[in-house]
Amino acid sequence: MADDRVYLFDTTLRDGQQTRGVDFTVADKVAIARALDALGVDYIEGGWPGANPTDNRFFAEPPAMDQARLVAFGMTRRPGRSVENDPGLSVILDARVPVVCLVGKTWDFHVDVALEIGRDENIAMIRESIARAKAVGREAMFDCEHFFDGYKANPDYAVACAVAAYEAGARWVVLCDTNGGTLPEEIEAIVRAMAERVPGSHLGIHTHNDTGNAVANSLAGVRAGARQVQGTINGLGERCGNADLMAVIPSLVLKMGVDCGVTPDKLTHLTAVSRMLDERLNRPSDPHRAYVGAAAFAHKGGLHVSAVQKDPRTYEHVEPASVGNERHILVSDQAGRSNILARFAEIGVEIDANHPKVQRLVDEVKDKEYRGYSFDSAEASFELLARRLIGDVPDYFTIERWRVMDERRFNARGDLVVESEATATLTVGGEQRHEVASGNGPVNALDTAIRKALLPTLPAIETMRLIDYKVRILPPSEDGDGTDAVTRVLVESADETGRTWRTVGVSPNIIDASIAALADAITWKLLRDGVVTPKG
Repeated sequence: MADDRVYLFDTTLRDGQQTRGVDFTVADKVAIARALDALGVDYIEGGWPGANPTDNRFFAEPPAMDQARLVAFGMTRRPGRSVENDPGLSVILDARVPVVCLVGKTWDFHVDVALEIGRDENIAMIRESIARAKAVGREAMFDCEHFFDGYKANPDYAVACAVAAYEAGARWVVLCDTNGGTLPEEIEAIVRAMAERVPGSHLGIHTHNDTGNAVANSLAGVRAGARQVQGTINGLGERCGNADLMAVIPSLVLKMGVDCGVTPDKLTHLTAVSRMLDERLNRPSDPHRAYVGAAAFAHKGGLHVSAVQKDPRTYEHVEPASVGNERHILVSDQAGRSNILARFAEIGVEIDANHPKVQRLVDEVKDKEYRGYSFDSAEASFELLARRLIGDVPDYFTIERWRVMDERRFNARGDLVVESEATATLTVGGEQRHEVASGNGPVNALDTAIRKALLPTLPAIETMRLIDYKVRILPPSEDGDGTDAVTRVLVESADETGRTWRTVGVSPNIIDASIAALADAITWKLLRDGVVTPKG
């Protein structure tokens, strides 16, 4: 098994978007795809070209990947159409990505009742669509929809559909437990039987979590011979979700000794990827999520803590740092130092592990996260915090004061409008500057006023642009009275180089939190560009 490569296929950007309450922006999709690429995932399904404006924009300018291959998802040709004359299939094959994944029916019940076509016609649709994808130079995959239900009802027909895709040139034939109703022992037996007709090196497994078995079913599929596993970050997906790759990946690597492209070094970023997704979705992370949850390695009092302090292996099935997580002793928290040092190395800061400032930074990070900050998805703010501690950030500017006025009125054409006007006073290079600006909302108005004050002295910020802005109202502290909730603002910025970076601000006031995040974004840009401190 250790020498038998398993390929990872992430479907967060399509299947994950079917989750109730989830709606990705193009910026979200690009950021998630890049995080998965850095993690070592082999295939990333970007969405369904032609299905909606977001997916159309994503595929119009797909992000460059270092390792992963982007995938366009869609259906086989429709009944009564040729593969050359099916607009739905054509838009998928025209996508500017190297791989396509086509879905089709493999359950005779669906062919008879949903499609209302002959079963041979359905097989022809599969075979011809896969062959067409191959002919236009795409790596082709076939998703066998409801395969396990189809196999249990009519194994000969389900197998015939899968074999047709393989014989037509499908690199992967993916067996889908579409309604999540199959149990692990059934998965293993059926995949093992299927591997006698389609080589395991061409078989994939795609499971849903409706019985709570998606991860177990995925691992059972691998045991039975499947060499591609599909899933999503944090198990996103419709109904009860898909297989959670945040549990599948470490189970493959650390438990089963499987090579799946995620090296031990990359595996240490697993927790950060999980939490990054939750932050982009503006929702709290599940603390009890396997491997990556905040409570996954938390120990509370009594015999457990005593045993863990003597030997962590007594209550920890893997080393927390191996998946980028931390051990927490809930009476006296001992976690964080190794993670802080790892982050120092990532941003190029050299500091002795025993330097007292390291512990000061650990304490400050913990204090800030207790007060609502989240540095997992705001790496630029963390870098500034770390560099400020060692005196490595110039004082480019100081925001002295600001004020915002909003006005709701009818304009000259009789339309109801809301306008924002902001004033900002800054000190730049020893000189105080006062600017006024209007904008589309108070944050935009203040951002414009601040830029007007900075641009004459710091022209490097002219190419900066804000590409994403998220606000989350955090619950009040346990000892609060319900009125002391604070606001966390996450800002994503970009510049002409293609760089993107994220910053965070926290305050009881949403505008104050926004300005803190924006100020960090500007400072990080100036620091990374090597801009010197303005002279007075």
